[in-house]
Amino acid sequence: MSATARLLFSRSFIKPTTSASIRSQLALPNNKFSWARSASHYTASTFKADFDNEFHKHHQHNKMGKRQFNGKPGKFRKKQKKVVVASEGSPEEVLLHDINALLETLTVADVVDEGATEAQAAAKPEVEKVEGEEKTEDKEEAAETKQELLAQGTEIEAEVLSLSSTGDGLAKQKGSDSNHIYVVPFTVPGDVVKARVYRHVPQDGYSHADFLEVLTPSPLRDDSRIQCKYFAKCSGCQFQMLDYSEQLKHKRSIVVKAYKNFSNLSPELVPEILDTIGSPLQYGYRTKLTPHFDGPPGGNRRGFKKPMEEMPPIGFTPKGLRKVMDIEDCPIATDAVRAGLKAERERMSKEFASYTRGATILLRESTKRVPKPADGSNIAVPDLKPGVLSTPIATPSADGSYTDFKTCITDNNATSTEYIDSFIFQNPAGSFFQNNNSILSPFTDHIRQHILPPSLPEGAKPIKNLIDAYSGSGLFTITQSSLFPGGSIGIDIADKSIDFARRNARLNGLDESQCKFIAADAPKLFESVSQLDADETVVVLDPPRKGCDASFLRQLMQFAPRRVVYVSCNVHTQARDVGVLVRGRVGDTFGEAFVDPTEGEKKMSRYVIESIRGFDFFPQTGHVEGVAILNRVDGQRECVCVA
Repeated sequence: MSATARLLFSRSFIKPTTSASIRSQLALPNNKFSWARSASHYTASTFKADFDNEFHKHHQHNKMGKRQFNGKPGKFRKKQKKVVVASEGSPEEVLLHDINALLETLTVADVVDEGATEAQAAAKPEVEKVEGEEKTEDKEEAAETKQELLAQGTEIEAEVLSLSSTGDGLAKQKGSDSNHIYVVPFTVPGDVVKARVYRHVPQDGYSHADFLEVLTPSPLRDDSRIQCKYFAKCSGCQFQMLDYSEQLKHKRSIVVKAYKNFSNLSPELVPEILDTIGSPLQYGYRTKLTPHFDGPPGGNRRGFKKPMEEMPPIGFTPKGLRKVMDIEDCPIATDAVRAGLKAERERMSKEFASYTRGATILLRESTKRVPKPADGSNIAVPDLKPGVLSTPIATPSADGSYTDFKTCITDNNATSTEYIDSFIFQNPAGSFFQNNNSILSPFTDHIRQHILPPSLPEGAKPIKNLIDAYSGSGLFTITQSSLFPGGSIGIDIADKSIDFARRNARLNGLDESQCKFIAADAPKLFESVSQLDADETVVVLDPPRKGCDASFLRQLMQFAPRRVVYVSCNVHTQARDVGVLVRGRVGDTFGEAFVDPTEGEKKMSRYVIESIRGFDFFPQTGHVEGVAILNRVDGQRECVCVA
């Protein structure tokens, strides 16, 4: 099949590049297409006509071939509902979008090149077709159809063409005419690298390959920036060779592509993505690590406990492998966590024989803030047990008014403490809390500057209330409470999170009239705040990576707050959910099986996007946090302008 044909297939949202894969995806009989033309005879109109004709005939055949009940066509046949599966924003899904975009770019380039070749061929005198010519064309098409995949373990030279949103390089084999894509980690566009193929995904036109070495570095690469001896082996970081400004540019592009691929919105409904806000610390920022180790070989059989005979590797999983890689130090962790890792490794070197199975080690930084004495005397070092450090790490404030003493906690049930400006938060050490304390001050300040609208329409009610819908231990409910005279309310389904949130409110001197927390069932989340006037209310969302579910989004649009601030650690599910809010519909994203039959009878407000911006919570990695701000659209039930 010609490149023109392949391009037309890609335009119709079908991804095959060969006749065999076309037959497979369309479930057509595995014989020659009756409409197959010579590759040079394809045009947009002839291709579309042939495709529609064959597709129609095939499905008519299927309909006629199915016996109707009692000989009366369709009398008892129930209409099948099309169920749309909501996108999960998984790494595999995100990667495939990037690969398809690159393949389309390469296909367009092929079409341009082929167009020139075909023009040259058309200028030659027409030669009378001889017997057997059609068979020759079929053989050529078959050769193109069956592209040989390289044997696993084959080493290739790969030229990196782009960087995916997963942080991996997308490359072609150097010197090959094939557009087969190789996913190679620890590379940047412009690199020429040696890579070893280890897994194929033939149905999607790509393979995975291990990075071996750089043959020709990209202008973007500077390996002197790398600060970790495990980089390019450990899977934790991807970008240590990149200048930090380039990392931020790439993370902006991740957000751009997320809204292009997952929001299902027309481009004019998505404002220009703002520049990504960087982290004050690019190394030494992680306040939590969870290294792990495996149990002894043969010790996982039922009823059989085998003690370890030597200290196991303690660390993280290498890229593309399942075994644990021994990690002695991690430079993106804070000094306290790095010291905690060293202390735990020393403990394990003495106690490994008492372990009969693997385990995960918690390393969580905890802080004790001690004000400078009024008499000017030296600050005494506090006792920070149950931390594992014999001597806490002292960090004086810039103005000298206090000193933060930091230790490392390894007990999941112990209580960790950290500060954001003057706010104090305590949590179970093993529970979730943002892992980059250095960015939380500018991050919460950005929310504070934008949580209220810059202006309100004439006659509109001022916003008085805040609802923090995934409140956890109260990060937004507490740090934004001073802006809301009607009070801030945190809602969560986890009783333990609510208990710590109430405790944190008391620690920050906030009574229930200013800041309160409610444990609510997910299906009735907004019933607990039904007394609030939606026109006077802003809702903050900070869901887990999977995003919001259909039930929550439906409740949100029926409650219809004036303003929504959506914070997410997965910009792809964020884009999906923001698309739902902009369209004012749930069913077309989450599938008809999830649609409330009374949804059409209830008012479903929709929203317009004010701004979208990324925050770099994890420098040197491919992760980016997203903040989207939306305003309710009044007087219009439904958005009709969708992709």
